[in-house]
Amino acid sequence: MAFAPSSMQLTSSAFVNHEAIPTRHTGEGENVSPALAWRDAPEGTKGFAVICHDPDAPLVNDGSYGFVHWLLYNLPADVTALDEATTLGTSGVNDTGSLGYGGPMPPEGHGVHLYYFWVLALDTVTELPEGLTLPELLNKLEPHLLGMNRLVGSYRRD
Repeated sequence: MAFAPSSMQLTSSAFVNHEAIPTRHTGEGENVSPALAWRDAPEGTKGFAVICHDPDAPLVNDGSYGFVHWLLYNLPADVTALDEATTLGTSGVNDTGSLGYGGPMPPEGHGVHLYYFWVLALDTVTELPEGLTLPELLNKLEPHLLGMNRLVGSYRRD
């Protein structure tokens, strides 16, 4: 993924940055996406995308590493928050092979995993098809990336 840090701030009412993600938002719980909100998008932002990725997962796939838990795109610039279990936007395929959000569920005894929720600010409104993979999505979005920032949560299964 291209690196375009910005002053954008991403938060969640479900968990604090670098703290545990509640079980409700994991594969062991109700498996619903957490509420997210962002502010201070770069000037010229016309759209957003959201990605959740676990770089600690012991998976190498198509030259990338980790585990993709969520791809959400085609979010217009006036959307700066997502409710829990949101139905906004268009879903891509996560690494379980499903559309939409697939919550944290690291292997038992694998220790704490970190989950990076990224918000990407784009210089265009996107109308991408449902079901893109992470490489396909990034290929389409990178030329339009104005800025990005992240919120990190953790989860472990004992």
